[in-house]
Amino acid sequence: MGEIVLAAKMTHVPTLIMSEQEGPVKGRRQPAIDGHCEIARRARALGVDTVVICDTHWVVNAGFHINANNRFQGLFTSNEFPQFIQNLPYAYQGNPELGDAIAAAASDLGVHTLAHHLDSLELEYGTLVPMRFMSREHEMKVVSVAAWCTVHDHDESRIVGQAIRAAVEASDSKVLLVASGSLSHKIWANRDYAANNGTFTISSEFNRQMDLHVLDMWQRGDHATFLKMLGEYAEKCCGEGSMHDTAMLYGALGWDAYDAKCEVVTEYFPSSGTGQTNVVFPVQ
Repeated sequence: MGEIVLAAKMTHVPTLIMSEQEGPVKGRRQPAIDGHCEIARRARALGVDTVVICDTHWVVNAGFHINANNRFQGLFTSNEFPQFIQNLPYAYQGNPELGDAIAAAASDLGVHTLAHHLDSLELEYGTLVPMRFMSREHEMKVVSVAAWCTVHDHDESRIVGQAIRAAVEASDSKVLLVASGSLSHKIWANRDYAANNGTFTISSEFNRQMDLHVLDMWQRGDHATFLKMLGEYAEKCCGEGSMHDTAMLYGALGWDAYDAKCEVVTEYFPSSGTGQTNVVFPVQ
């Protein structure tokens, strides 16, 4: 019987890649990189063989979608930030059986979900950035779930999360479940970016305060209250991908019955106007 043994909310900002390159960002994101590596070390210690990543950089408009290919390999250049991520090599094994099972379980629960086995369907950087650093500590198979959901509601994503758990428990896999996305996500306006040292600052003090409040709630285990405000938080603080990754995460963990105290493994930091962190959600 399979099991989700570890879960996390993780940052995927391009400056993590830039932090290992020459330039003004060099070294500045080392705490976030260290957080990725720490989560991977814990996954290795728990016997994880597959990471399921709910990726807020994979935008979809009809149905839910899973990249369940057997093998992912190529060079990635971000079409959003080609100056930040370019020619990034990657090579990971997939877990097509688990990806197919998640799609089938979600569809059986009434949420139309498709799994795809296409070499031309690339991974997005919400998957590639965390894997860049986690793979240094532990080799895991990858299943990527689209979580930038433009015409979907959080209740549907909750069901997808339930389906992830059901499919994992019916498999023989030990899984790390990752919600890959930011907290608040109001990127600086283009005209204001340089004047505000945008790479290293938050665009809204209101958003920063809300992010810190949410982290406090997570650390206290007050998830039931957080879920009551998830929709407004995602809307008013411009949650990345409308925070469908987070709804999927909670769906897999038991939604408002989940009450574990989270652990912040990377101190909150601003990036290009947004709020970022790495947080471990203990699995009950």
